[in-house]
Amino acid sequence: MNRALALHLGVIVALLAANWLLPAYHHTNLARIMVMAVFAMGYNIAFGYTGLLSLGHALFFAAGMYATGMGISLLAIPTGPALLLGLLAGAAMAAAVGVLALRTGGVSFMIVTLMFAQAGYLTILYFGPVTGGDEGFVFDRAARAIGPIDLSADMPRYLSALTLFSAALLGHLALTRTAFGRSMIAMRENEERSRMLGYNPFTVKLTALALSGAYAGAAGAAFAVMFGYVGGSFAGVQYSILPLLYVLLGGAGTVLGPFVGALVMFYLIDLSPLITTATLFVTGAALLLIVIFAPKGLLGTLRDRWLTWLP
Repeated sequence: MNRALALHLGVIVALLAANWLLPAYHHTNLARIMVMAVFAMGYNIAFGYTGLLSLGHALFFAAGMYATGMGISLLAIPTGPALLLGLLAGAAMAAAVGVLALRTGGVSFMIVTLMFAQAGYLTILYFGPVTGGDEGFVFDRAARAIGPIDLSADMPRYLSALTLFSAALLGHLALTRTAFGRSMIAMRENEERSRMLGYNPFTVKLTALALSGAYAGAAGAAFAVMFGYVGGSFAGVQYSILPLLYVLLGGAGTVLGPFVGALVMFYLIDLSPLITTATLFVTGAALLLIVIFAPKGLLGTLRDRWLTWLP
């Protein structure tokens, strides 16, 4: 077993142990962090590994959330298949956006994805009688169960979040070691040279974006069921910025970076009221320090200086 795989398995084992060690408050927080880390991993596939700076990932997260939520509440689809439907909805939405948005690049791509996300948000508000709009809707307890597993209970929810996180993390690690993973990095580093080597930039980027959307859709679907709520606010621009911040803080282009970024950012926001009411100032100051002293993020800087084997 190489060091990279051992490190990632060690993180999973530590999180499993935390299930029995953490108090209830942090137990719930960590379940939420793991789900949001999956969302950020999807963003990392697009941005950190392929170089696609998107501001539209809230659309893919919301697509997974609403496909699952409305599938359960309106169509009476069982919870297990509804979660799979959420993953597929996120991937399909990302592929549909990519077909059009990838005709642009750079800042134009960022703006186009933002426009698609805002259109999705406004669509949710417009069809408020069905979607619940900004107020959203909640699930009853029976709808939050997969067979005998009640995801409204603390331990089953935590272990389900850990299962999703583990599959996403190991899948992300495996992806970076495949030929396709290396082609994504080639697109990020030098698209023209990659084209000369025979790669089709549009195909590689579209596939990466669809994979990214699948991660985001799975996270949105899991969030809906585990925490019992679906709402239009999850399609807002702030949920496109959050995964970007997580990835930048933890380290773009590192497999564990999205989890580290989500963990640090969550507790910065959660604990800063203990010292000041200016919580956004604390968060902004921390991000500013990271940008100045560790521009490649926490794990990216560690990799550059000491842990060169870190994927």
